[in-house]
Amino acid sequence: MKSVLITGANKGIGLETAKQLSDKGLLVYLGSRDIEKGNAAVKELQEKGFENIRAIQVDVTKEETVMKARDIIEKEQGRLDVLINNAGISGVVTQNAAETSVKHYNEVFNVNLYGVVRVTQAFIGLLKQSEEPVIVNVSTSVGSLSLQSNPEWPAYDYGKYAVYASSKAAMNMYTVHLAYELRNAAIRINAVCPGYTKTDFTGYNGGEVEEAGKRIVRYALIRPDGPTGKFFSEESNPETGEIPW
Repeated sequence: MKSVLITGANKGIGLETAKQLSDKGLLVYLGSRDIEKGNAAVKELQEKGFENIRAIQVDVTKEETVMKARDIIEKEQGRLDVLINNAGISGVVTQNAAETSVKHYNEVFNVNLYGVVRVTQAFIGLLKQSEEPVIVNVSTSVGSLSLQSNPEWPAYDYGKYAVYASSKAAMNMYTVHLAYELRNAAIRINAVCPGYTKTDFTGYNGGEVEEAGKRIVRYALIRPDGPTGKFFSEESNPETGEIPW
């Protein structure tokens, strides 16, 4: 049975992704910063018939919890097949590029960029033990420099999220470098935007969470001959899914 770790998975898109991957036969480690919330989410899923989902404490801002999670998965599985870096925060609202303080940038980057780095570096060794390892970094089209600077892009006139967008753009660059460095290690690594989705993250505006989950699952299950080092947003590009950095 393949195994997957999803950070920030006790609610929203992460939880939906956990459900869908469980349905497809994967053993899901449901990462949660608060283990009690993670256990509550798993209990609710078990009552609905899900059997192969386990809660695991992962606070992406605290290296000790990341390493402990790595040790648990190594002991139980000896490898990790799929890593989904889903945990993320939007930060303070409003995010004015000319005024928002460095403090707020640090808070968001610590989760959205440094958190991805912490978790990825901790699990690289276990991923290399898999026959078909995959990393999905959950991103957003708001992190595309090309789209964000295009006056013809439908979302160009939306409120700008200087901190959040910057953190995701930085994570995208990390994705590019990681994919290049590991190009000979058989690990498929991509940035995936699930789309504007009805969760507490968006004030419950946007599309259905089931569709967002499908978009992530699709790239979590790509084969060894699949794409790597790419940026996908099926919401922005329904034809091929790929969007510019």
